[in-house]
Amino acid sequence: MPRAIQSIERAAAALHVLGAVAEPVPLGELARILDLPKTTTHGIVRTLCDVGFVEQQPETGAYSLGTGLSALGRHLDPHLLRSRVTNWADGLAARTGLEVQVGVLRGPSVELIAHVFRPDGSPQRLRVGELQPAHATALGHALLAWSPSAARIHELELTAYTPSTPTTGVALARAMRQARRLGWAGVDGALTPGTAGVAAPICQHAGIGVGAIAVVGPRDRVLQASGAPHDGLVEQVVGAAQATAGTLRDVL
Repeated sequence: MPRAIQSIERAAAALHVLGAVAEPVPLGELARILDLPKTTTHGIVRTLCDVGFVEQQPETGAYSLGTGLSALGRHLDPHLLRSRVTNWADGLAARTGLEVQVGVLRGPSVELIAHVFRPDGSPQRLRVGELQPAHATALGHALLAWSPSAARIHELELTAYTPSTPTTGVALARAMRQARRLGWAGVDGALTPGTAGVAAPICQHAGIGVGAIAVVGPRDRVLQASGAPHDGLVEQVVGAAQATAGTLRDVL
């Protein structure tokens, strides 16, 4: 059998100790209980602090369990994500002149939880609550590429909506790899001919995407003739995604 990983065993032991007492534990006492040098124990708890599993009391320097442990197994409330992304989505629409969509994964689909109209006054309809096929949208590609669900690509029903829709697991997996490599996802007419989108994941701990934000619009307003996004567009979308993720650090 494979040997146990000592560093993980020690981290787990530290968590068990901190979880067994009601009061914060000083470093020296924790090292004594674990039968480890103080320097080794300090490295363990500092790492656990960095990932949110342990907290250090500013007054005493003692350690206790952190809120990150209680967050494990909980899914981010879409209403919270919508409230945190609103300002960034509004600004993105104003700067780019494009429609902005924010979505989360719902099985094989993307559920739109926020939608900002193009600021041009043209007739539009609110799309909040709409389900879109993940394999045919920029939002879906960004979500799949940064989600453990990507391992289940072969289970998706890859319906063809246009000649540009990825309809095989190989093609979709290739798009996921490209998105991961670039840090953003782009789709050109995969759901609706003549419509393109650029999306970026809203990531949290371990780089898992809890949502995604995209600009969507007529192809010539999103992409250059070469097929590359217009200058500065990717940076603005990625910036909005990262800024939103920054506002979620206090809740995940």
